[in-house]
Amino acid sequence: MGSSDAVRGLADELVDHRFKGLPPDAERAALTVGGLAEQQRNLFTGGFTTPVLTLDAEALEHNLTALGEYASRHHLAFAPHGKTCMAPQLFERQLEHGAWGITAAVPHQARVYRAFGIRRIFLANELVDPAALHWVAEELASDPDFRFVCYVDSVRGVHLMDRALRGRAAVVDVVVELGAGDGARTGARTEEDCRAVADAVADAASLRLVGVAGYEAEVPDADPESVHAWLRRLTALAVEFDKAGRFAPDLEEIVVSAGGSAWFDAVADVFAELPELSRPVLRLLRSGAYVSHDHGWYTRLTPFNRVPQEGGLRPAFRLWTQVVSRPSPAQAFVNAGKRDVAYDLGLPVAELVRDALTGEERPAAGVRVVKLSDQHAWLETDSADAVEVGDWVALGMSHPCTIFEKWPLIPVVQADGTVTEFVRTFF
Repeated sequence: MGSSDAVRGLADELVDHRFKGLPPDAERAALTVGGLAEQQRNLFTGGFTTPVLTLDAEALEHNLTALGEYASRHHLAFAPHGKTCMAPQLFERQLEHGAWGITAAVPHQARVYRAFGIRRIFLANELVDPAALHWVAEELASDPDFRFVCYVDSVRGVHLMDRALRGRAAVVDVVVELGAGDGARTGARTEEDCRAVADAVADAASLRLVGVAGYEAEVPDADPESVHAWLRRLTALAVEFDKAGRFAPDLEEIVVSAGGSAWFDAVADVFAELPELSRPVLRLLRSGAYVSHDHGWYTRLTPFNRVPQEGGLRPAFRLWTQVVSRPSPAQAFVNAGKRDVAYDLGLPVAELVRDALTGEERPAAGVRVVKLSDQHAWLETDSADAVEVGDWVALGMSHPCTIFEKWPLIPVVQADGTVTEFVRTFF
């Protein structure tokens, strides 16, 4: 990864791009994002407009530390999924907290990573796009320190990859993806299918088999028993392939990878059971949503609910909105809707109310989001004084992936409201 200055320099866009929520006076002054951050403005009194999405500075640091320490404690390498935030500033902090590299889902994400100096990329998909494969081969050939690994899950996919890479000056490392079961997402469905894919890789001069991988959250009707059972199938496949000599002879380490944000405790359990293989094993965890956590979906699913003695995560996001209409004692409207709010895994929840006159904050008791329009959230209230026109209402949301993607610039805020940094996203 490049230096902190380089990362911030590449992300230091002019404020006059009209990012949502930024102070209009900063726009007129053509301040850079870095220049605005240096002013240490207060979110509530420093000219910011609503709606504005924020990241809590303390929660963010807590979460980065929590997963970094968890992975270290359980002897796991960690390649957090960058699709969650697509924020190079956060990638840098994840690497500072011990991450091995960053996971991608599609080629353009990997290209963003490389633009910001990421040296290890795990692409959790079969890559059959010739243009993308040509780019990967060029990156590998031009930078001996660059490590790239991607899935393969079909014989046809292997043939397409080999065809696209023929004559190129690089060999691409691949892992066979074991599917999580019938009705799950990607991956070869059976061990026999995985063997056929591995055989195809052995016949492909442009590919090198380095391990096995999968995604345990796709196990149908996932529960601790079924997830552990599938993970043991994955590790057994690694053992089998190693005994059969299927991994490349020049390989220094065998990659075994799994792990979203819902079952990393099961991954730690089963990966710890892996017997000694012919070469060291890179036990690679790929959780991504932890970096911000959330106020709903992952609050319910986090493995720390099952193993609280291991730590915990804190919701870092708040979407600050403002009451712009109060047509009845039971109804209010704030100025954020589907274009600003993540809602694919449930409606947002009202967390706090900040009084427009006094600045006093209180829990949003008796205030519920019941519907979203394009630019409005419909609030239902239990009492006439629950909120007033002009009050700021903080909304908590589920699913970090669809929260980050709606906001190209996100203020990082301390407990007293001071904005210390702006996180730039590149979706």
